[in-house]
Amino acid sequence: MAKIYSKKKNATPKMLPKKETVNFILNYSKVLRIDKIGEGIFETILN
Repeated sequence: MAKIYSKKKNATPKMLPKKETVNFILNYSKVLRIDKIGEGIFETILN
């Protein structure tokens, strides 16, 4: 039996990040430093 791919799927629930996840990403981005020297890219965590 052929599968019908044109049927509408149920809507997915809205996924929201936890407050702790957002804080972790923001804090990480504050201490991350990316330097481009010549042809190289250096990532440094300033902790």
